[in-house]
Amino acid sequence: MQLWMGFALCAIPSTVHARESQRTFDVPADDLADALQQFARQAGVQILFPYDAAKGKRSRALKGRMTVAAALERLLAGQGLSMATHDARRITLRAVAARQAAKPRATPRSARLPSPSADPPSPAEPLEIVVTGRAVDSPIAASKMSYALTSISRERLDFTAPPSTASLFRQVPGFWVESSGGEAGNNVRSRGIPTDGFSAVAFAENGIAVQYDGALGYLNTDQSFRIDDTIARVEVVRGGPASLFMPNAPGGVANFITRSGLDEQGGRVTLTGGDRGYARLDGYQALRLSDEWGLVAGGFYRRDGGRRLPGYTADSGGQLRVALDHRSGGNSLSLDVRHLDDRVTFYLPVPLGLGDDGLPEAIAGFDPLRDSLAGPETLKVPLYDGLVPTVFDLSKGTHTRLTAITLRGTLDLGGGSEWHGALRWRDSATTRNALFPTGAPMTGEDYLASIEGQMREAFPDLEQLALKYVSDDAAFSESANALLTGANLLAVSVPLDEVLAETKLTSTLWGAGQHDVALSIGVAHYAYSFDRYMGTALLEVADEARLIDAVALDVLGDVTGRYTDSGIQRYGSIFDSARMAVDALAVHASDEWQISSAARVDFGMRWEVNRIDGEVAGQAAIDLGDPSTLADDQLLGPDGTSIPIRRRDTGFGWSVGGNYTLSPDLGVFARYTRSFRLPSASNFNTAPLRTDQETVPITMAELGVNYVAESLSLSATVFGTRFKRLPFSDFRFDTATNAYVERTEIADTRTIGVELEALWRPTGVFDLAVQATLQDGRYRNFAFTQILDDAPVLCDYSGNRLIRVPRLSLRAVPRVALLNDRLKIALTGEYFSRRYSDIANTQPLPAYTLIGLNIGALLTDRITLAAHVTNLTNALGLTEGNPRNGSFDLDANAGGYLYARPEFARALRVELALAF
Repeated sequence: MQLWMGFALCAIPSTVHARESQRTFDVPADDLADALQQFARQAGVQILFPYDAAKGKRSRALKGRMTVAAALERLLAGQGLSMATHDARRITLRAVAARQAAKPRATPRSARLPSPSADPPSPAEPLEIVVTGRAVDSPIAASKMSYALTSISRERLDFTAPPSTASLFRQVPGFWVESSGGEAGNNVRSRGIPTDGFSAVAFAENGIAVQYDGALGYLNTDQSFRIDDTIARVEVVRGGPASLFMPNAPGGVANFITRSGLDEQGGRVTLTGGDRGYARLDGYQALRLSDEWGLVAGGFYRRDGGRRLPGYTADSGGQLRVALDHRSGGNSLSLDVRHLDDRVTFYLPVPLGLGDDGLPEAIAGFDPLRDSLAGPETLKVPLYDGLVPTVFDLSKGTHTRLTAITLRGTLDLGGGSEWHGALRWRDSATTRNALFPTGAPMTGEDYLASIEGQMREAFPDLEQLALKYVSDDAAFSESANALLTGANLLAVSVPLDEVLAETKLTSTLWGAGQHDVALSIGVAHYAYSFDRYMGTALLEVADEARLIDAVALDVLGDVTGRYTDSGIQRYGSIFDSARMAVDALAVHASDEWQISSAARVDFGMRWEVNRIDGEVAGQAAIDLGDPSTLADDQLLGPDGTSIPIRRRDTGFGWSVGGNYTLSPDLGVFARYTRSFRLPSASNFNTAPLRTDQETVPITMAELGVNYVAESLSLSATVFGTRFKRLPFSDFRFDTATNAYVERTEIADTRTIGVELEALWRPTGVFDLAVQATLQDGRYRNFAFTQILDDAPVLCDYSGNRLIRVPRLSLRAVPRVALLNDRLKIALTGEYFSRRYSDIANTQPLPAYTLIGLNIGALLTDRITLAAHVTNLTNALGLTEGNPRNGSFDLDANAGGYLYARPEFARALRVELALAF
């Protein structure tokens, strides 16, 4: 992979560190980039150099005994490169300005057409640094890795243009992604891990957690992070050692590595336009201030009418990053400031019918791909936040305002040892307002029958019930589909303050081979508030649905009472208020042992302790006293008391992996990991006295192969995952009482599967990238007794398939490169097999296929035009049912209707990029 001013790192050092004593060199004349690789092996150092400045030049032969510095000076004589920094383990080269002017101008990296897949280096290319899942930063070949990793280059990000952070992980095998929630608030699962959100997959920036606990209630990690042009590449570790290096990451970690002004210069501005009012501006500038200082600044701003138009601007906001880097010898210092102020819509399930075959289908009067229940009448609604009157504002969506300041440093201690330190401070405030549909659509007649008993008791002179539109008092129209639905207008506020710090010592030791050892201590403190209120509305089932009132009429046809109040069925159907603080301490130790040139073993451990301190407000149901309506009879609000929570949880995990290199192109590995997931503080936001939360033990075994050659790159991993004593909660909204009912059961899960990543390059104009996951996940020991109609009933879900996880996920990307690589066209095909939306496996979600198209054209050496089309065929692909209807068994669709959340309709985006 050729990167302008990118890292090209040569060989694993064969000694602890370079010495200034003389060495014997024998480097034949060759391409300069290849000669530098051979030199690095013989010198026992890393060499970082601008690859494009070396590739294609012919080196002179180097032979004899001399010091490393003298030998390198001879090798570089007249080549336009010179040493910028030099220490015991690492040498950095830079291009000499005069030589750069003399040679033909290279195409700027940012203007080059990207590839749809991350091209693994061939044996003739420089080895890459893998910084994720390892404690050391020495270069390593894919054939020597002992765990599964997917690397997504900047070029691949540019070409595929994922519309959200979560959707990026569709390119990672082993991950099941539900990105149908919009740009934030989505779900990612790894290797059959049966938990939602980001509770088992961590995000990191340059190796530091973006958010210590990615599963905080209503604060998923993807709400705290956006991809922009300041990201250089992404490394995703699937399972393996991820849980040793990162908190709350048993399923894996996605590490976003940012650009550095020391590694590249120049910049880019990109304008993007799309249908439904989409407009975005991206840009970055990288500057080398001196040989030792570099600066990067960049970010984005975006406005969007919405993936399903709600009648107002759905998304608006952006992100800004400024990063200053310093490197001198083996020491480094980095200061990174990132500010996010972005508002995006959270998309929820849509109404669907059940066909004769029992599978979901569109219903009359509502397009599930384009229509939205949200609209002008639900935009601003008077509600109560506890006992305080307020106005619910749906346009706030998921609004995150966040500032994160990160300080990282490395100190060369000599003798092959380094000290690494990192500190991140974060201050954020997140609101999350959304319209959550409840129950299932029902006819107006069925709805009135369900409330008739309550209405007759409250209003004895009731003669008949009627439905009226709130806006004009007209009778409810049954012309389209005659359906009504409940909808919760939910508002959540989660401000979070967080400090993360880590100190790490790494060293290279000798004894029966080479040992790269690490010992680190990490601490974290974070505190947040959780405030939530909700009102339950009554809506027609239509695009931009109108509010409906259910009223009691007397014999004269006059209104004598109302079940609703201006379309609200119940004020205060939820109220919660909690204050939580968490202190965490983690200790990590690891050893990468190079036994021989072909055999490597690595093992490590992590011990972690979390202490949760907080309090949760008590609540009571209050009647506001309006006799004309039932909507205010049971308003939940604070009762003036609070319940404290104090608990301490610990976990210990370890992992051991081995790799054997059969050839420079081919390596096999095996790994066994015992990890854990500590209880999240947010599990106690609404139930501080619950006793069903304990440390969850997780076991994962892996066996894999990595093959990297010029025409074919292949990575395949067989895995097995087992969870024990995992709490499963059934969070069901009772439409009769307009209140949530929750129950929790403890069970186990087991998943066996295989992941495949391949890139086939038979010719210079065609390649095919494939990612595939085949897995079988099942519940174990999932049996309990529940009371139905005053009688005990045994429920046994053991052996059922895990909810919403397909057995087969397949992604294939054929690509052609034409006109000397100036035009690239790639077709993306994704297939997801049938899933179930409930643990009882009673509601199937059909298999579906998505087709996408990416086109990139290099108009000049600096101007690129690209087009991206998603869901080209407008497939109705359902990613989940409606979790608010319960996750154990779905009985809310008995009337032939249900809710499920689909993929978005076809969308077109066109980009014009200028590199400079």
